[in-house]
Amino acid sequence: MKFLSEYPTEVLILLFLIVTFLQSGIDKLTDWKGNLDFIKGHFANSPLKNSVPLLLGVILILEIAAGVLMIIGVYQLYTSGAKELALLGTELSAISLICLLIGQRLAKDYAGAMTLAVYFIITLWGVFLLNS
Repeated sequence: MKFLSEYPTEVLILLFLIVTFLQSGIDKLTDWKGNLDFIKGHFANSPLKNSVPLLLGVILILEIAAGVLMIIGVYQLYTSGAKELALLGTELSAISLICLLIGQRLAKDYAGAMTLAVYFIITLWGVFLLNS
């Protein structure tokens, strides 16, 4: 397991983010209506209320793309030590989180916005490690 001894933190962060973003994306795909209904209610009093389906679709695409890129990135890291796709997936994860943060702040869900900070810190740590 030379792979895990060379890149332990990177791999663990990538696995954490893969689970987080793929699960979220798959949940949106399998329960689109439930997610849409919840998000519509969440943003009912925000400037985003008329754009919820479009924005939910954008987040879905970002989450699935990030997850897939990170899976391929873990494989590349294992086979060749290349970090580019893992880094790109992690950067897409950060962009997704920033989009979610903007939405939470506009919906005045400050507690929800605050919880995103934990994910963002882990993601930034991943970007830092994969970029060095």
